[in-house]
Amino acid sequence: MTAGLDARLNRIRTGDRYLMVPMDHGITLGAVRGLKDIESTIDAVTRGGADAVLTQKGIAPRVHSNTNGAGYVVHLNASTTLGPDENDKRLTGTVEEAVRAGADAVSFHINVGSDHEPDQLAQLAEVTADAERLGIPVLAMAYARGPGLAGDEPDALGHAVRLAEEVGADLVKTGYSGDADSFEHVVESTRLPVLIAGGTPGTDRETLEGVRGAVDAGAAGVSMGRSIFQHEDPEAITQAVAAVIHEDQDVEQALEAAGLTVEA
Repeated sequence: MTAGLDARLNRIRTGDRYLMVPMDHGITLGAVRGLKDIESTIDAVTRGGADAVLTQKGIAPRVHSNTNGAGYVVHLNASTTLGPDENDKRLTGTVEEAVRAGADAVSFHINVGSDHEPDQLAQLAEVTADAERLGIPVLAMAYARGPGLAGDEPDALGHAVRLAEEVGADLVKTGYSGDADSFEHVVESTRLPVLIAGGTPGTDRETLEGVRGAVDAGAAGVSMGRSIFQHEDPEAITQAVAAVIHEDQDVEQALEAAGLTVEA
């Protein structure tokens, strides 16, 4: 690991744990709740303890003055819910453009098992090569999505995270298998730090139970979007997630500390 790579990883984590809030959903979903005034949302989640936020490159001017010292990740591909195939993620930027936008790291989405896997695999390899040359960390968002895949099957998730390591990523995000016992296989499938996605928003308790289970299985943290940025109180739910990830609190302790004892 180069000094630059290690320094940039330290900007998007606390110790060896990660709490990242992706807010690149404006391309995929449009200007949904939490993203219209993205400046206020970024301020809230970073005050709540997020280590880093993530957007597409064009949102960078709205990011930097609101991060409260947290790190910044630029996402490099996307699709929309209005298009013919949401799994068909296309390039939206380069590593060099991310650096010019002030990014500490880049991320790239690959749907392992989909019809688009071959092209996305080749593109991810190109991204990791470019990033290595510049000393920029790469987060691979490696999901098990395709014909016949449920998206939470441990073997498929384990394959997806291992693919990310094989291609040269520095950390990997994937879906959660639903419980700590099955997710251990996923974590053990790679030497990379594994982060879980938030998935479809549930109750506060359900969100924190997923985070607690993943951490118990050996995950390094979360990259959680809608469950945080669309919450009634983004700062409070971020505080609760941070309490689990960074303070090793249980679900009840984290809910109480953040004032979220009543389900939202």
